[in-house]
Amino acid sequence: MKKLVLLFAAGVLLLGACADPSITEESQKESTSSDQSESNTKKVENEEKQEPEQPFKPLEPSEDAVSLKESLSEKEQQEIPEMQAALGGNPERTVPAGETLAEGVKDPSDGPLKDHRLVAYYGTPDSENMGILGEMEPEEYMKKLKEQTQAYSDADPDRPAVPTIELITTMAQSEPGPDGDYVRMTSEENIETYVELAEKHDALVLLDIQLGMDTVMEQVKMVEKWLKHPHVHLAIDTEFHVAEEEKPGEDLGQVDGKEIQKAVEYVSGLTEKNDLPDKIVLVHQFTGDVLTNKDVIQPTDNVEVAINFDGWGASADKQALYGKYIRDEPKQYGAFKIFYDKDVPVLEPEDVLKMDPSPAIVNYQ
Repeated sequence: MKKLVLLFAAGVLLLGACADPSITEESQKESTSSDQSESNTKKVENEEKQEPEQPFKPLEPSEDAVSLKESLSEKEQQEIPEMQAALGGNPERTVPAGETLAEGVKDPSDGPLKDHRLVAYYGTPDSENMGILGEMEPEEYMKKLKEQTQAYSDADPDRPAVPTIELITTMAQSEPGPDGDYVRMTSEENIETYVELAEKHDALVLLDIQLGMDTVMEQVKMVEKWLKHPHVHLAIDTEFHVAEEEKPGEDLGQVDGKEIQKAVEYVSGLTEKNDLPDKIVLVHQFTGDVLTNKDVIQPTDNVEVAINFDGWGASADKQALYGKYIRDEPKQYGAFKIFYDKDVPVLEPEDVLKMDPSPAIVNYQ
């Protein structure tokens, strides 16, 4: 959370001290001692005003890692923006290679994305078909996640990457269930397992909500107690939010940007009220239809917003759609999802990072 840090300059003003016989050596010592005491007091006050240490540790780049700006030729820096413009838009690069903030956008927070990139593995322990998380035991999963994260730290050493768990917390269902909302929450035991796993490994967590017929705010409140952890953040899957007489997975859902903004502001207030480090709200989008009124979504002073291009298929098409929905409709940060089993080809980290702007979050399923 952003705080005002006041910097004090302590000094001793001794005008004519040597020439004035009324100023004794003892009085000078008392004055110096008093000033030193005041200086120490102000130093303690300053230390108390410092921002809390971030609850994560990025993976440090290898010693031989080379800056992305140095490793990419001018041709390589330009060819991806041209591909991103395949569906229209500007074929020229809008921000320098590796830059994650969209052109003309600022980040007033001290959140994780300001100086780092997040690499996330998506899924739930309740299903092997929804991502890597459900395919492995927790420690094995974390080992593989760190290997993938390290590749991004090495590819862009100027922005060290942070391993991140994207845990599906509320999963959309094809049947209405006892509450009639077509969604089922994973067990608190599962959530605790992965929140604790991340804390143990100095990693971050994104709690992903899939909505069904429920509202964004109802589900945010369902996971609120975990959002109060310093290393836990929020992700919203828009495509699974359906209307009456529709079913998730059969009918394409959508979320109004106004509801997203309510969540952003709620998380912002939660962060401020509980004196937490600044947070992230990640919003999944793979078509224009799943996210309406997108223009109203805005970050706050203590919440970073990232729009995640979430679709699978031909990688060239995905890069073009990232250009359309992320670069050409900037909110703050961009994110990009990769499907190990469905993308053709599966992009290497160096290829992902060439995009304009470079994704601040890369998640894998």
